[in-house]
Amino acid sequence: MTKFSDLKLDPKVLKAVEDAGYETPTPIQAGAIPPALEGRDVLGIAQTGTGKTASFTLPMISLLKRGRARARMPRSLVLAPTRELAAQVAENFDTYAQHTKLTKALLIGGVSFGEQDKLIDRGVDVLIATPGRLLDHFERGKLLLTGVQIMVVDEADRMLDMGFIPDIERIFQLTPFTRQTLFFSATMAPEIERITNTFLSNPEKIEVARAATTGENIKQGVLMFKPSRRDRAATEKRSMLRKLIDGEGEACTNAIIFCNRKVDVDIVAKSLKKNGYNAAPIHGDLDQSQRMKTLEEFRTGTLQFLVASDVAARGLDIPAVSHVFNYDVPSHAEDYVHRIGRTGRAGRSGAALMICAPIDEKNLADIERLVQNEIPRLDAPEGTPAPKADDAEAEEKPKRSRSRSRRKQDDAAEESPAAEAVSEAAPVQESEQPDDSEPRRRSRGGRGRSDRSSDRGSKTPQGLGDHLPDFIARSFEDRAETPDPG
Repeated sequence: MTKFSDLKLDPKVLKAVEDAGYETPTPIQAGAIPPALEGRDVLGIAQTGTGKTASFTLPMISLLKRGRARARMPRSLVLAPTRELAAQVAENFDTYAQHTKLTKALLIGGVSFGEQDKLIDRGVDVLIATPGRLLDHFERGKLLLTGVQIMVVDEADRMLDMGFIPDIERIFQLTPFTRQTLFFSATMAPEIERITNTFLSNPEKIEVARAATTGENIKQGVLMFKPSRRDRAATEKRSMLRKLIDGEGEACTNAIIFCNRKVDVDIVAKSLKKNGYNAAPIHGDLDQSQRMKTLEEFRTGTLQFLVASDVAARGLDIPAVSHVFNYDVPSHAEDYVHRIGRTGRAGRSGAALMICAPIDEKNLADIERLVQNEIPRLDAPEGTPAPKADDAEAEEKPKRSRSRSRRKQDDAAEESPAAEAVSEAAPVQESEQPDDSEPRRRSRGGRGRSDRSSDRGSKTPQGLGDHLPDFIARSFEDRAETPDPG
């Protein structure tokens, strides 16, 4: 069995790996590290959660141990699609370079340019960045890429999904032609293959698993969900999610819950908190400080349920995630692979459960076609409680239904014998009853008392009908009686 000591890594790097508690490399690490140490370009294809980050971090540190960085000219560059993944790479670098004097800088959005400029001005050996923020620094004249010796593109397929391919091509053109390139991805779309053919020189291709496969140590399942009513679909779906979580019992120590839309992330997190679950949202619209705080709470176990958009599908290296719940079926089949890859990491077992509404069945078919396996169907949880009224957003239709019900009760009360008895018992003075043959005259301020008395004594509703409130009647009775001019 291959060990890290057999990979010809620098002794200081080996000591850091040993301190981290690792002895045996994963297949992607065993395949990618030797050619990387030889200075060759590497194209690594492996499912998420197999240790791709260490596959380029360890050889980079070994190759950069000699030399010195110059101001604004980093010696190596790592590109990541999201802030979280870039921060994860930076943490790995800190772990494995702890016995060296190599320096790093992290360029991501949500952090002031001033602090990042100071790091670049001092000179860094490793620059870890998202494409957008890197180009921002370059266009401001604060950064030169002509000194890059090693360039790494991590999660290349996610770069494609997020529209970063034009930026990646531009960055490639800004770096020296003699650079060494390490290219890693979980899937290989045709566009990704075109870039590798253009910018990589005779790369060593390491494919330790079929592209877009899921880990065998992850228990998968999908619940086919059909709401009872269209206007109750969201409420019943959230209720079903809670039932799935409860059904896993103590085995669900923590979980990431994925939604397709940011607005649903907030709604689902709020719903879980209302029902007593320790949950918090994370998505791209939150401040970077809030996102990092939420992630840290989830890593330390302070937070049990992380409700996330796909911004967290890549880059979260939290080994002890027991479950992944797909509240929505991902619209891109490749995202399913990355989502469920957040559990079952480092050889552990995990579970990935998904809720599929009728509208999502086409996306489910695309996923099963991609992974070339049918996802087992789950039975509906028994005793699923009726959705709580305070869990759903305001629903207008039931309110209108209740109003109609009250009106029916009022109509029935008008036609009841008791109502007629009350109406007949109302005092009426004959001398004040108007002659029906004469036209009624109404003043601007209201009807005369004789008109009002007639209305109250008649069974045929006029104006306010039989339900003339007493306080209105008394207000007229208190006035001085004036002869009816009609």
